[in-house]
Amino acid sequence: MQEKKTFHVNGYLGLLILVIGMIGGAYLFYLGVTYESGVQLILSIAIWLVAILFLSSLTIVAPNQAKAILFFGKYLGTIQSNGLFITTPLTQKINVSLKVRNFNSARLKVNDLDGNPIEISAVIVFKVVDTAKALFDVDHYQDFVEIQSETAIRHIASQYPYDTFEDNDITLRGDTSHVSEELTKELQNRLEVAGVEVVETRLNHLAYSTEIASAMLQRQQAKAILSARQTIVEGAVTMTQMALEQIEAGQNIDFTDDRKVQFINNLIVSIITDNGTQPVINTGELGDDIS
Repeated sequence: MQEKKTFHVNGYLGLLILVIGMIGGAYLFYLGVTYESGVQLILSIAIWLVAILFLSSLTIVAPNQAKAILFFGKYLGTIQSNGLFITTPLTQKINVSLKVRNFNSARLKVNDLDGNPIEISAVIVFKVVDTAKALFDVDHYQDFVEIQSETAIRHIASQYPYDTFEDNDITLRGDTSHVSEELTKELQNRLEVAGVEVVETRLNHLAYSTEIASAMLQRQQAKAILSARQTIVEGAVTMTQMALEQIEAGQNIDFTDDRKVQFINNLIVSIITDNGTQPVINTGELGDDIS
């Protein structure tokens, strides 16, 4: 099915023409009775029947609303303009809302890319853009949108991990905008058959399932500690190397291998340790000649 326009005229103009026609038909009926003219009587009755038929086709289309016109089961077209109109007589007129609507999906329990059970839900914003597809290609397009939304959310959630400490990885928790864009694209492909446009999707709930929430919290804490320690060690090594190079270059000091190892060890320990360090002054080794 494809939406198309159907016959309709301005209702006020059409109503004026019909009233004038009915007055003319009444006058013809009067002349037919007065002069006993069968032709005028038949013509007046025909005019009245046509006027009554078209009066029954009067329809009002509200803002952000459309009316699909069916003639004995055949789709004639859709009226999307707002106002009062006269269309084809003896037709069925089906209202279709074109307003932007939204709904919260159910809270779903799915497995992410790593196989961890998570809970996820989203807000779906959509509107009808093709009334013919929405009415005749799917059964109850509102239910169709909700079911397809749940299917798309499950599929997208299984494509990404919930969280990771790798900078280049896309995660559900850290890249919600990217995940929402992917969800919008997939959902739009699924709802194309229903004549629905997906305006926006946003994740509104994302968490580990209750049965593993405590364990995953410990796992996150452990990963965070390891990641922090790795950063600290890398920074300590870099700082120690820079300090050693600047001392040797600026002071013309050449460290022996033993002194260099001792210097590096002391500096790295003082940087890495969580507790405050106590300075130790080296006054020389036993047996040194003091003079």
